[in-house]
Amino acid sequence: MTVTFSLPPALEARTPAEPRDGVRLMVSRGTSVSHHRFTELPHLLDPGDLLVVNNSGTLPAALQTLDGVLVHVSTSQPDGSWLVELRDTDIARTGLRLRVPEGSLTLLRPFTSRLWVAAADVPGDRVSYLTRHGRAIRYSYTDRDWPIETYQNVYATVPGSAEMPSAGRPLTGAVLAALAGQGVLVAPITLHTGVASAEVDEPPYPEWFRIPPSTAGLISHVRASGGRVIAVGTTVVRALETGTGEGWTDLVISPDHPIRVVDGLLTGLHEPRASHLMMLTAVAGEDALRESYTEALREHYLWHEFGDVHLLLR
Repeated sequence: MTVTFSLPPALEARTPAEPRDGVRLMVSRGTSVSHHRFTELPHLLDPGDLLVVNNSGTLPAALQTLDGVLVHVSTSQPDGSWLVELRDTDIARTGLRLRVPEGSLTLLRPFTSRLWVAAADVPGDRVSYLTRHGRAIRYSYTDRDWPIETYQNVYATVPGSAEMPSAGRPLTGAVLAALAGQGVLVAPITLHTGVASAEVDEPPYPEWFRIPPSTAGLISHVRASGGRVIAVGTTVVRALETGTGEGWTDLVISPDHPIRVVDGLLTGLHEPRASHLMMLTAVAGEDALRESYTEALREHYLWHEFGDVHLLLR
């Protein structure tokens, strides 16, 4: 995948867009690119199309330890351990015990180049504990901390994500109502996202997902009727292309992995060298992706979770 570019700091969205649906929307159909406001989305889709959204809610997953260390809590593992990222990577080592409110975290072993498996000696599960003691994860391109509500999609009903499934942030109640009025369907899946640190480039690791039978049935009906299945976010693509039911997905989608379910993708704009760009290439093709990102830079679109949005149609 040879889509490479430099992202000027001026194109990093530093504050939340308000109203949420006031962001810009770039639409790619092959190498043809057009520019819109997000509120035009209902008129850019066809009656009978299906938007699949991720209803995972964002947790306040940044945790300040009593030792002064900032920890990003990623996902829970089936054995009850947590995956965590120490923002000060120089101190991470096997056996390190970090004091946290009401308990401790002990690093057991490395999981990736930046994540560690940790034993969590705290009351309650990850969701309830972080709800009491955490704050929203933020990176250096944002100006300040924002309330966790800023990172919740309006349809988020199942808390569990370390970072916001941000492609759906502009989907306000007004836009969802307009989609319904146009005959565009909406259905949920759940995929709890882990930490995707902005400073590194690595493939996604296993994340828990669930596709409800009602959503699976609706997808089959829409495809049989000639409608399009459009994923809202790369998390949705990962879940749908993994299969049905629920479990842990370690699927990494690249041009070598044929897309079977998804006909389009609504997503944000991704950093240079991000693994998400491999997925976008699989959905739209390399020429289309290169042309759209050239346009986004030329037209000064904004990047990151508070930025503008890109609709890729196959």
